[in-house]
Amino acid sequence: MAVDASTADVSPDLLGFVKRYVAAWNDCDTDAMAQLVTDDIVWTDPALPEPARGIPAVQEFMRSSFRAFPDLRFGEPVPPVLAATGDVVLWAWYMEGTNRGALDPPGFAPTGRAMHVDGIDEWTMRDGRIFRYRAFYDMNDVAGQLGIAPAPGSRAERAMVALQRVQARLARR
Repeated sequence: MAVDASTADVSPDLLGFVKRYVAAWNDCDTDAMAQLVTDDIVWTDPALPEPARGIPAVQEFMRSSFRAFPDLRFGEPVPPVLAATGDVVLWAWYMEGTNRGALDPPGFAPTGRAMHVDGIDEWTMRDGRIFRYRAFYDMNDVAGQLGIAPAPGSRAERAMVALQRVQARLARR
């Protein structure tokens, strides 16, 4: 990671932490990730129906991510963006990968399509490890790139809207 104006006020320890975090993801090294999070981690991600709690759940999330995207890679924007205030860290990133395996949950079949997603992590640190994790990225954008959600304005989108209206009407009865 290059240090520039956007990371100049960040400690070398935190810069090293981010480097280890990216390596853990890019190598799907669940043991390395276990060293970066607390035993009682609460991991919130838009891809999860509910937060992952504890190291084994985070490790399974990593493994399922790589089953769905065997070439999954994380990187940083140029210039990198990393900020820390007290125990809270904000880190900007991007992820890329090709959907070659099922997306579980919810069970979507592989589409063979690639994604590139920009996001921001919020980490609350305790004793040099992540205690609370929260990812922010546009899941609708991911679904569109992967062909899971129809393109805006398409015939398929209009059909989904019509179906939703029928469901809403039936639910009101």
